[in-house]
Amino acid sequence: MKKSVLSAAFGALVLGVAFSAPAEAAGVSACLITKTDTNPFFVKMKEGATAKAKELGVTLKSYAGKIDGDSESQVAAIESCIADGAKGILITASDTKGIVPTVKKARDAGVLVIALDTPLDPINAADATFATDNLLAGKLIGQWAKETMGDKAKDAKVGFLDLTPDQPTVDVLRDQGFMIGFGIDPKNPDKIGDETDKRIVGHDVTNGNEEGGRKAMENLLQKDSGINVIHTINEPSAVGAYQALKAVGMEKKVLIVSVDGGCPGVKSVKEGVIGATSQQYPLLMASLGIEAIKKFADTKEKPKPTEGKSFFDTGVALVTDKPVPGVKSIDVKEGTAKCWG
Repeated sequence: MKKSVLSAAFGALVLGVAFSAPAEAAGVSACLITKTDTNPFFVKMKEGATAKAKELGVTLKSYAGKIDGDSESQVAAIESCIADGAKGILITASDTKGIVPTVKKARDAGVLVIALDTPLDPINAADATFATDNLLAGKLIGQWAKETMGDKAKDAKVGFLDLTPDQPTVDVLRDQGFMIGFGIDPKNPDKIGDETDKRIVGHDVTNGNEEGGRKAMENLLQKDSGINVIHTINEPSAVGAYQALKAVGMEKKVLIVSVDGGCPGVKSVKEGVIGATSQQYPLLMASLGIEAIKKFADTKEKPKPTEGKSFFDTGVALVTDKPVPGVKSIDVKEGTAKCWG
């Protein structure tokens, strides 16, 4: 991303605006609403939306919450987009249930609403969803962890570093996917924390950042210092977990897996901080979203999901330099070439 775009992203207020195309651009305007403007995942998403908007002559306004979980700012952003006459909204919702009434208000006003990365609850509350198959992403790292541990998996002590107490869909899907892949019965597939498998040490929340990951890891270590497998919602929280483990000399005793596959995260895999990560493609999600809004503005046609799924699948790949039988993966070199494309 060019420095000028980064400056706009980080210099804006919570509901600050970054314009990616001139105001006279054929009357088609769109909004991108992300959970934060500091997480590298959402920075890359904004880069994809900005570039595609410029290419197609769409005026783009970008909004973000203060932190992951700040739904109030996202509600205010949707209200602003409706008032501005936006043709479409791309959103990664912090509160996937709580945002639904405001999304309905936008759709009732004729605005195309597309969920990126994080499906709304219910998923059909948005006109479309462009996302990773987050359940599959979780399964891949769960399967990898199970095969890596071998016979020791049956006696593993597993901790979960989740996102927020609201349990947004992306959090639940990755969490439950990991359990299925690792061989743990997730019980209610729509809820985190009702499992009865004795291998689970516990769950804690991270807000998707390093500091949250560090604190959550410290909390789980207090529950059981013998913990040896950690599932993390994303790579910033995984790095925080590693820092907490390193502080007590346990960094080589705990297997950490994650989801995102960003360039910093792939580097963490290379350095041994993360054992394996499921790679997503946020730039693609956002650029496809802008294309869909432009097409809707021109033809009123809405995007369709991938055949056999309730969303448009933008792909996922397991990244690790320690492949295991039966689990398809790519190495760090290929993961670096593809990171967040």
